[in-house]
Amino acid sequence: MLKIELPKIPSYAWQCDIGKIWENPYKVRYESNLDDGANHGMPLGGFGSGCIGRGVNGDFNLWHIDGGNHIFKALSACQFSVFEQVEGETPQVYAMSTTPPEDGSLSSWTWYPQGKGTYSALYPRSWFDYQGVFKSHIICEQFSPIWGGSYQEASYPVAMFDWSIHNPTDKDITISIMFSWQNSVGWFTNAIKSPTVKVRDDGSPEYEYQPRWGDSTGNLNQWIQDNFRVGCLFDRIRMNDEPKEGEGQFAIASVTNPTLEVFYHSRWNPKGDGSELWDYFAMNGSLPDYQDETPAEPGEQIAGAMAIRFTVKAGKTKKIPFVLAWDFPVTEFAEGINYYRRYTDFFGRNGKNAWAIIRTALKHSDMWQNRISEWQKPILTRSNLPDWLKMALFNELYLLADGGSLWTAATENDPVGQFGVLECIDYRWYESLDVRLYGSFSMILLWPRLDKSILEAFSHAISHSDDTPRIIGYNRASAIRKAKGATPHDLGAPNEHPWEKTNYTSYQDCNLWKDLGCDFVLQVYRDYLFTGSKDQDFLWECWASIVETLHYVKGFDLDGDGIPENSGAPDQTFDDWRLQGISAYCGGLWIVALEAGIAIGKILMANPPMNPNLQPDDFPEGIRSSIEVFADWLQKSRAIYHQTLWNGEYYRLDSESGSDVVMADQLSGQFYAQILGLPDVVESEYVRSTLNKVYDACFLKFHEGKFGIANGLKPDGKPVKENDTHPLEVWTGINYGIVAFMILNGMKEEGLKVAETVVKQVYENGLQFRTPEAITAVGTFRASHYLRAMAIWAIYHVLS
Repeated sequence: MLKIELPKIPSYAWQCDIGKIWENPYKVRYESNLDDGANHGMPLGGFGSGCIGRGVNGDFNLWHIDGGNHIFKALSACQFSVFEQVEGETPQVYAMSTTPPEDGSLSSWTWYPQGKGTYSALYPRSWFDYQGVFKSHIICEQFSPIWGGSYQEASYPVAMFDWSIHNPTDKDITISIMFSWQNSVGWFTNAIKSPTVKVRDDGSPEYEYQPRWGDSTGNLNQWIQDNFRVGCLFDRIRMNDEPKEGEGQFAIASVTNPTLEVFYHSRWNPKGDGSELWDYFAMNGSLPDYQDETPAEPGEQIAGAMAIRFTVKAGKTKKIPFVLAWDFPVTEFAEGINYYRRYTDFFGRNGKNAWAIIRTALKHSDMWQNRISEWQKPILTRSNLPDWLKMALFNELYLLADGGSLWTAATENDPVGQFGVLECIDYRWYESLDVRLYGSFSMILLWPRLDKSILEAFSHAISHSDDTPRIIGYNRASAIRKAKGATPHDLGAPNEHPWEKTNYTSYQDCNLWKDLGCDFVLQVYRDYLFTGSKDQDFLWECWASIVETLHYVKGFDLDGDGIPENSGAPDQTFDDWRLQGISAYCGGLWIVALEAGIAIGKILMANPPMNPNLQPDDFPEGIRSSIEVFADWLQKSRAIYHQTLWNGEYYRLDSESGSDVVMADQLSGQFYAQILGLPDVVESEYVRSTLNKVYDACFLKFHEGKFGIANGLKPDGKPVKENDTHPLEVWTGINYGIVAFMILNGMKEEGLKVAETVVKQVYENGLQFRTPEAITAVGTFRASHYLRAMAIWAIYHVLS
């Protein structure tokens, strides 16, 4: 028989006090942007299934059940509570959150003291290690079944809570653990079926979202006894067999055996003082075994609870599993546009499968833990990776569950479904292509089939057009939504029809951007190389779009010199930063995109498609012709890029503005050339000189290297304008991309110093599990829950 021990919390995990209150956390830069405060913990639940966050204080407080929409609000009745009685002593009992409800409800409950123990997280696992209150040593380990390469379990809407209790005394200790849950079925859908889109003060479009929060009419709770499984099922009366968005179930559960006592109360009032539970539980760890399936009346709130009581012998350890599962199978975008979620491929689509998910979890949870450990172990045991990087690598993956993620059921055309993550909660549109140039390294390294599906969606969108006029937030000009041949900025938003209606953002006219087409070509070629250079059909799927979009971008080469010119408006990922003429950033991306296009063309010439429907009528002459055109453009571009922009120390911002600013990410194209094994954009001596200048001006001289690399400063480290926007921000994901570039070019020590600085700014200032796009030197941030920060996996890639 295996000896039961307390779980070993990895030393690499991020840690803070339970219930930590940050004295001076980062504050949001713009009032219209999201700032929920620092009480964020690791999210629970699979990708695209809806996720639930549990803060470092123990509250369940983040509710991303409705795909692409954000609710941050504690439901205090959703809680664990612990009763402990040492033999012959007075019991003590606590609800395991450090924050009582603000509305005065549950006033009979006793709440766990702040600072008594440690919260740790190494995604997808986290731990509450309770110390200094109970005589027992109690640890709750939380996780969902997520590991690299999983295209099934990673979609499951489930969270495990393994409670381990060690008795260090010489007396027996009675423990009871209660899991209570408020029935919120029906709450997570937009009550506004045709939401109005408004333009925020920062120029970004935002649609109305009003969840049916608190609408529990018709909700009912059912106590379940299923062999050794026991729990409470939370449901709602439905009018139809086919579920709508927001219709489904929650369930909580545990196990029973002869050494455990089970108690329950299936219908209690979570808005009252909670005494109908607490009077029993605080007395002896029991509940009244009350069962009532009466549906909730209008205005009524109902909750259920279960408790497991047991004895831990002196010197012994016991482990008790609890499970939380949910089943909300439908995501609705615009009214009538419905998709089933990926997990329904394995559990059915009727919204009545929460208990089936519970059964699966209780059967396989030990295997899931082992799979997670086996996946993480090769990285955690690598001696050349610092501990802070190991921590951040895994914890930054939180966004794949938390970031409004979508993962649809499989179809014949999409055998693993379609996937998408929001740029962020403030910029609520999917898979912004410029952002994922760096931010998608995690996906291609860990879930490559999903990354390819995203790029195929972009490929399909390139040839489409949408002439709907709209107002551009930056300058109030009018522009069409999507031009034919333009690579879209994003794959659409939750209030319309993602994958079908693209280019949702209207802050800038993205049809004019000079980087998007290049970003697309580079990511396609990267995904081909990173998955073994064997999937020629993937290249064939994208080839026509590659040709079309490179021709579209070339249309901005107004003087015919080979390189498309920036227009003087912000027309690239730094969309508050005006570039004029040939720019180092866009010009370099253009050159390496042409190299990639030529390389792809040569591969396809040698590998006719397995699927004859993918072979063009003019094969191979059409590809040969495209290669010749790209080579001509490339020769002209290479002839002028360096000589036009090199100033003897670094590359000038652009050819026409006269600016001497040192742009930190000026050689992004060269970085991609190196990781893809393509010919250099510029020679290595110029790369090293440029990176040294970026490190000096934008890092060391920017507040003495305390924050990270700022986007753009003058050579002496001073700003062009004191209150500049993008140039004076430290972009987390851009920093990680530049660090990877530095490491490739012999600056490992300097690069890791930059990355560590940025990681510490995030994880020491209350930004954990809501990593922003940008931080500033005055303690503000912009755009939390941001996609680009997963670029930290680019650092791992180059170190590997």
